[in-house]
Amino acid sequence: MNVRPLLEALDLQEEAARALADDLRAQIDDLQTRLREAETHLEHLAITRKTVTSLADQLPASPPELPEHPDYPRILAAFNESTGPLRAKDVCQALGHELLPKNVEGTRAKLKRLVKLGILTEADTGCFTRRH
Repeated sequence: MNVRPLLEALDLQEEAARALADDLRAQIDDLQTRLREAETHLEHLAITRKTVTSLADQLPASPPELPEHPDYPRILAAFNESTGPLRAKDVCQALGHELLPKNVEGTRAKLKRLVKLGILTEADTGCFTRRH
């Protein structure tokens, strides 16, 4: 029996298995490199999150947006000029509105809204001041 063809067939299979093993090792090396890069990226993201979170605590809170009505900036201007608390009637006069009940109540509603937004405080019932 001639073993030569059998040995040649074994050589071919060995070469194919060796080539496959080399290819798989190369893929493993590539995957390990990509895994290290992904893990490094995750570490950097965690550091960035920690930094941003710690800085966010130090940032001043942004002022709330005023409602879309022309009286609101004028109301705040009246409080900026005032040295003490104001009542709805005082603000109504500062805005140049007649002291009619509907105008005073409308102004009071706006003042209450500014309290809810955290811009004003109601020190005593009906007495409003600017929050500092």
